[in-house]
Amino acid sequence: MITISGIKLDNRIESSEKFQSILTKYGCIIKTRLGVHPNKNGTCSNTGIILLEIEEDASALKKELEQFWEIQSMNFD
Repeated sequence: MITISGIKLDNRIESSEKFQSILTKYGCIIKTRLGVHPNKNGTCSNTGIILLEIEEDASALKKELEQFWEIQSMNFD
């Protein structure tokens, strides 16, 4: 199964260290990571969406991320 998860970071700058720590913990199951955040007049926004492609059971990762951020997922067989 392949899972695509989107995580919304409302305080991207302040929460990046904690977020990165969690992703590092589960790094072996994350195949692709893509970060998107608005850029207004050359200034990075403090909000963003991170997309993750996960090829294994992502329930533990999702449970940990949900404690701090909004997460939505799509699953493909």
